[in-house]
Amino acid sequence: MTTRTIERVNRKLWFAAIKPPMYSVAIMPIWVGSAVAFAETTQFNLPIFLTFLMSAILILAWENLSNDVFDSETGVDVNKKNSLVNMTGNKSLIFWIGNLCLALGLFGIGSIAAQQQDFTVIGLILLCCAIGYVYQGPPFRLSYKGLGEILCFFAFGPLAFAASYYSQTKAWSSTNFAASIIVGIATSLILFCSHFNQVKDDGAIGKKSPVVRLGTKRSADLLPWICGSLYALTTLFVMLHLFPIWTLLICASVPTARRLCRFIRSQHDQPHKLIFCRLIAVELHFWAGLMLGLGFVLPR
Repeated sequence: MTTRTIERVNRKLWFAAIKPPMYSVAIMPIWVGSAVAFAETTQFNLPIFLTFLMSAILILAWENLSNDVFDSETGVDVNKKNSLVNMTGNKSLIFWIGNLCLALGLFGIGSIAAQQQDFTVIGLILLCCAIGYVYQGPPFRLSYKGLGEILCFFAFGPLAFAASYYSQTKAWSSTNFAASIIVGIATSLILFCSHFNQVKDDGAIGKKSPVVRLGTKRSADLLPWICGSLYALTTLFVMLHLFPIWTLLICASVPTARRLCRFIRSQHDQPHKLIFCRLIAVELHFWAGLMLGLGFVLPR
């Protein structure tokens, strides 16, 4: 293997380890929640939005880094070449970088709470962080019991949306809650898709992910129903007059959803070919969230 080829492989591994596209998972709840707030109140505080956005990215970085550390302790990542712990060989370094990201992220959210003299937002985010810890952290490791997608839904759906909307309005909204369901499902879908390429390693150490429980074929057959729920729910909420009709722009993400379902269904029993299928799920999450948020903003 030539030096240039080795460098190319290393770049791909670092890209997969750092997961830049995954940070849309932190961005979309803030974007859509703030878009709903603007649609309902015509209020938009840009400094709060940007502070919340950066804080959310830092907190997600903590979760990703700490998950690498916790997974290294169970052996589930023993064959995972793009694990930061495996790549650096320094678990302690990754652990403390993650904690620094958490501290900076909570400082940002705390500054919003102090500015508003209301600690509701930081309370909601601390609850999200608690969910992030029990997801993978000892002694809980609830993701190993197959509860990861449920925890992911609540942390990046209703809770993150409530915090985002409240940071702009200091109020609550049924429309915002409805929007959180759609983005929460899209976020959980990313996690669901990430299990396909590691089903053997998960099963070997007793991690009961949904794909391990259902098998790759049944899990692949379930994907179109999960993706379809994003569009069915949006249509339902438009019909109930919770959403403006412009939110049907989310249907622009249908081609990505079809590509995701076809790709996984055709390769479900070949995990080595599915290592990047989560990136298609991230792409779906990004376009669905972007278009949903635009659907709230454009009528204004």
